[in-house]
Amino acid sequence: MASERITLRGSERRALPQSQMIGKADPNSRIQVTVLVRRRNSNLPEPGSERLTREEFASRFGADPPDVERLEAFAANYDLTVMQVDLARRSVVLAGTVANMNEAFGTELLVFQSPHGSFRGRVGMLHIPSGLQDIVVGVFGLDERPQAQAHFRRLTSWVRPAAAGDTSYTPIAVSRLYDYPKGNGSGQIVAIIELGGGFSSSDLQTYFSGLGLTTTPSVTAVSIDGAQNKPVGDPNSADGEVLLDIEVVGAIAPAAKIAVYFAPNTDQGFLDAVTTAVHDTARKPTVISISWGGPESTWTSQALNAFDQAFQDAALLGVTVCCAAGDNGSSDGVNDGNAHVDFPASSPNALACGGTRLESSGTTTTEVVWNEGASAGATGGGVSDIFGLPDYQANANVPTSVNPSHFKGRGVPDVSGDADPATGYQIRVDGRDSVFGGTSAVAPLWAALTALINEQLGKPVGFLNRSLYGPGKGAFKDITSGNNGAYSAGPGWDACTGLGSPDGQKLLSSLGGGGGTG
Repeated sequence: MASERITLRGSERRALPQSQMIGKADPNSRIQVTVLVRRRNSNLPEPGSERLTREEFASRFGADPPDVERLEAFAANYDLTVMQVDLARRSVVLAGTVANMNEAFGTELLVFQSPHGSFRGRVGMLHIPSGLQDIVVGVFGLDERPQAQAHFRRLTSWVRPAAAGDTSYTPIAVSRLYDYPKGNGSGQIVAIIELGGGFSSSDLQTYFSGLGLTTTPSVTAVSIDGAQNKPVGDPNSADGEVLLDIEVVGAIAPAAKIAVYFAPNTDQGFLDAVTTAVHDTARKPTVISISWGGPESTWTSQALNAFDQAFQDAALLGVTVCCAAGDNGSSDGVNDGNAHVDFPASSPNALACGGTRLESSGTTTTEVVWNEGASAGATGGGVSDIFGLPDYQANANVPTSVNPSHFKGRGVPDVSGDADPATGYQIRVDGRDSVFGGTSAVAPLWAALTALINEQLGKPVGFLNRSLYGPGKGAFKDITSGNNGAYSAGPGWDACTGLGSPDGQKLLSSLGGGGGTG
């Protein structure tokens, strides 16, 4: 007898704006989904309070084999094939026809047309047997709509006329202006998440040799869910994101090994890339840089929860996760009159990275909030509508949301750095030298700083947020001028630049390290 079916909490999907349903998905087409199951032990220590090896984590907080067996029995009932089980990631990959997936999860998969192309999608809730209610955290991959955007801005002549103070920097020059500690990232592994595009080895060789580096960074492409390192050949494409991330990290921490996890731009691909990097027992990254995201309102609740749990995992494993805060000001590109923050930066277990405009004269710098208007972009930031105020921000004077709810939520960003394309980074993409900005540059900027600090300390710092709001508060240049739309900068933490831009050496000292600057 079939068991009672219930709705899967947090699985509701709304139609993508500006999309139109054009038909039903081919019932005979075969697809794969990732089912995330619960932890065997839900009583996780506070982030940063305990450090586990990946093996210890898997045995204590990975999936429980009996839970997986119940899911496998469910799959067999609907002629779905179990393709992969990863207990540490709590992921079970199921394959089957569209017709079988429709029946298994109580949905109807459709084909939609949007300005971004056609995609398989769904609307409404998913349904599962009541016996799986407490086991299944989320189901990802039924809907293939583009989930995230790259947060970079390329400097082009149409952005605006040149202004006084405009300049561009190499990533090395920016790191010196921020007084990064000495070192080259030796012994560190930095993971970079990419949802499109690619890089060529010739671009990297030309770029890094042009910087005069004595050490050539080691860069490895990792395929997730069939995605590949596949350059498009256009600097304005996702290639710009990929090369910006790699070249910022590689220039500042050239001895660090860089692993680039390429995944499809879907909630399934994005999540699988993150969980694979967090739990990668072969490479064991200690820092993850993520420059992709989207407004909280565009994510399902199950996805918000799944990513946040993955970042909780990272904290227990000593992995620092740096996320770009977005390039569309306090609206985050949503035209509904409300303020929005970008996810995954808004996860309380991620380090959210906002943007400034950095002008310099010698070693003297001046910084304001990056806000060049709609065409050139502005730093994301604000107050989460989803996640409550974390304890580490209790004394940061985070305001309530400007939205009608006045929710007292997690404040974004935590930190900042140079992001204005008019004071941006000299980067090589697809055989061309260009200048890039955006908070996409700030996530790898902070990832590289974390790698240098890890090198100096001889151990990973892991979850940084609690330290930054505590002993690390004095390691920032406070940005007090400018706004991102609904929020203004001011003394102390603010919803434009967070605690401010870094003084790398002071930050190292606050975390227990010494040594000179690079």
